[in-house]
Amino acid sequence: MDDGQTDRSISVSLYQSLGDIAPEVWDACACPETSDGGPPNDPFTTHRFLYALEQSGSVGTGTGWDPRYLVAEIDGQVIAVAPLYAKGHSQGEYIFDHNWAHAYERAGGRYYPKLQIAVPFTPATGRRLLTRPGMEEVGFGALLQGAIQIGAENRLSSLHVTFCTEDEALRGADMGLLHRVTQQFHWRNDGYESFDDFLGSLSSRKRKTMRKERRQAQDFGGTIHQISGDDLRPEHWDAFWQFYQDTGARKWGTPYLTRAFFDLVQETMREDVMLVLAEREGRYVAGALNFIGRDALYGRYWGCTEHHPCLHFEACYYQAIDYAIAHGLATVEAGAQGEHKLARGYMPTETHSLHWIADEGFSGAVANYLEAERRAIEEDIEVLTSYGPFRKANPEEQE
Repeated sequence: MDDGQTDRSISVSLYQSLGDIAPEVWDACACPETSDGGPPNDPFTTHRFLYALEQSGSVGTGTGWDPRYLVAEIDGQVIAVAPLYAKGHSQGEYIFDHNWAHAYERAGGRYYPKLQIAVPFTPATGRRLLTRPGMEEVGFGALLQGAIQIGAENRLSSLHVTFCTEDEALRGADMGLLHRVTQQFHWRNDGYESFDDFLGSLSSRKRKTMRKERRQAQDFGGTIHQISGDDLRPEHWDAFWQFYQDTGARKWGTPYLTRAFFDLVQETMREDVMLVLAEREGRYVAGALNFIGRDALYGRYWGCTEHHPCLHFEACYYQAIDYAIAHGLATVEAGAQGEHKLARGYMPTETHSLHWIADEGFSGAVANYLEAERRAIEEDIEVLTSYGPFRKANPEEQE
């Protein structure tokens, strides 16, 4: 493959194990900003996170997520990488294409397997086509063209790039891929110095409601802990595993992550984690798992063995806001779905994905659907934003 900018050719290879790619080589593309000794912008595309998924058996044989890591090189130097998977289903993606799959198969096609450039089980926005600094243009094109070529040569139905950045989505659309817009709820730090400072930005009614919820949650009869880094212990993960299993069984039938994944996180990623645990009478009764980025906190999982009023809101949303303010983080991403987050200061935010569909007729039908969906999402975000908890310019609208 020729890069169009230089006489040197680019080779794109597939690897079935991240163990065959040196961590420093992968991370030079995934998180080059860590060369200053700071945390990654996105902890989920680091070698240690993706390899923990693989080593723990959370992805791989029998999971429907078969790794096919993409690596682009020029003259033996890796310039770009991407977490690519062959998918046997559409679970664990959070940008849903189930209706596309059903329509494709009703028309006599075979939708699975498909290709997915994504972080498994992780609805968090970040770069998906990971390039070394200075190689953004050529690396992006090489990876995307390489993935499409793999799909076409193997007669696969489609390629999907989910929770990519808006910039990636626009560049991919310029290359002819379908651009999909969906939404989540994110909290933004407007330079708040404390939680009370944040409350001061809300309408009086919402402020009173939030204070009431926090009082109710903190009166559950125990103590709420924020635990990170070397303060994390195996017993904390033993407790959280019980919470995760309970929530996973109720939501998905079978939890996506294995117990070994959390052991590997303890071993290799504890500095990237903030675990909220609610302790009562010497036992942990609820918890929420967050991952820490350079400028964002990512809420991932919640669970409990005892139900107490508003404890879910406190552990998942308010503790995350507390942490973000204390550590100067700009954003809290609280995961997929959930309009109940709006009343807690998490505002609707666009998320993006890219899609290539081999069948031109079906691709055209999906393009029409995405155009209508985009308009609906834009209207939904506008309406939801108007119902947000923040003070309005007109004082009469504050109550």
